[in-house]
Amino acid sequence: MPEQTAVQQPAPAPVPTPKPQPPRRSIHQIVTTSKIWKSIFRHDFKDTPRTRVMRIFGNVFLHLQPVRIPRSAIRVSYSWGLGGITFFLFLILTVTGVLLMFYYRPSVTGAYQDMKDLEFVVTLGLLLRNMHRWSAHAMVVCTILHMIRVFLTGAYKAPREFNWGVGIVLLVLTLLLSFTGYLLPWDQLALWAVTVGTNMASATPLLGAEGPFSIVTPMNDARFVTLGGTIVGQNTLLRFYVLHCIALPLVLFILVSVHFWRVRKDGFSTPDPKSPAYQDKVDTWPHLIAREFLAALLVLILLTGASIFRNAPLEEAANPNRTPNPSKAPWYFAGLQELLVYFDPWIAGVVLPGVIVVGLLAIPFIDPNPKGIGYYSIKDRPLANSIFLFGNFLWFLLIAIGMYCRGPNWEWYWPWEPWSSHRITMARTWNIPNPIGLALIGGYFALGMTLPALLKREFFKQLGLIKYSIVMGLLLMMGGVVGKILLRLLLNVKYIVSFPQFNLNI
Repeated sequence: MPEQTAVQQPAPAPVPTPKPQPPRRSIHQIVTTSKIWKSIFRHDFKDTPRTRVMRIFGNVFLHLQPVRIPRSAIRVSYSWGLGGITFFLFLILTVTGVLLMFYYRPSVTGAYQDMKDLEFVVTLGLLLRNMHRWSAHAMVVCTILHMIRVFLTGAYKAPREFNWGVGIVLLVLTLLLSFTGYLLPWDQLALWAVTVGTNMASATPLLGAEGPFSIVTPMNDARFVTLGGTIVGQNTLLRFYVLHCIALPLVLFILVSVHFWRVRKDGFSTPDPKSPAYQDKVDTWPHLIAREFLAALLVLILLTGASIFRNAPLEEAANPNRTPNPSKAPWYFAGLQELLVYFDPWIAGVVLPGVIVVGLLAIPFIDPNPKGIGYYSIKDRPLANSIFLFGNFLWFLLIAIGMYCRGPNWEWYWPWEPWSSHRITMARTWNIPNPIGLALIGGYFALGMTLPALLKREFFKQLGLIKYSIVMGLLLMMGGVVGKILLRLLLNVKYIVSFPQFNLNI
């Protein structure tokens, strides 16, 4: 039999090796590895020294902060977070202001009705207006407190002289922002407060129709330019609206950016840059940013609570034919209004505010004491701190008197006394004869300039003639304000020197 050929069985097909499955990615991983995410964020969010630096460099806002700062400079008891709080209040004002613009018309026929609509028609409109109003007041207070803190810690000294000047300009802009916004509700409080404030412009020397040596008329003086006319009306409301919503915020935002940038370039103030405390630095993220966030959160909570439980004032609609008695300026200008009792408007409303601003700007350049940078140095700088604090105390004392101790006809009333429009006026005032008055003023400045130089020669040599003249001039003017107030309150003296033909009275 023929051999049978063995049938070859086909080789079994190879079992395919399963491909390894990619690990499942979480939604977080999918988002953070996407092209869109990477186009926005240039770094990951791991807590490493590199990412801490990149969070500052890669952020359009945070890059104005330094990457690392001395640990001693972020103590709450040192700065109190006043600079950051002030900026956060400005952001709240910007957001609430933009929202309020949707429901407001700068018109004398519609502005007051829009205020009422915010209260009764617009959802959360009253809360929005309250937050805007209280944020504005809080920003004024925080800006002043921030200036005081910077002075007491000597943070205005080299190399920060320029930034101190920027801060003073920001303080002035903050006051102007609040003042221009005061008119917008167009109620009696707003109308007459702005009327009182702008009347001081007519007393500007040379440029005011009622100022000394005036070269203009009521139809083209400083008050006319401010109001857009001779009375507070539609032109005034429109000008204040544009200033409040566009011009002043734009300038303030630019200067705030410069202010922050110079803080980064000049460095945070510390007691001694060569000390170990200065060398001990921490990352801005998260140490400083976390503190600023908590401060902002606390301020937001307090503002919201205040806005819920206390409404911004709104009186009856503005009536130019009905003057309230008394008619008061905003509280932050009540000190200037109180000075009108003791000085003519050109001094109280123009000269003294100008001298205050110039004096503040000059502080870094006339202070020869190198001590006190980076810490509260009352013992090292007793004279400078005492004078500065006394000036601030005097200013707030005048504000308190104007707000709480002045009633009808601007008569003195204690806070617990009822007001009466029929009250007998204070005793008649009198003027010192001009020859005696000129002799008193000349003798006061002559002795004030020469005696300190003779008694404290080291002080004169340390300052030099120019700085000494500026310092003593500012101090003598402060002392002169106090002296004139005492002469009026104690002896009813109205003018020390009077030249009515030139509108020049002191």
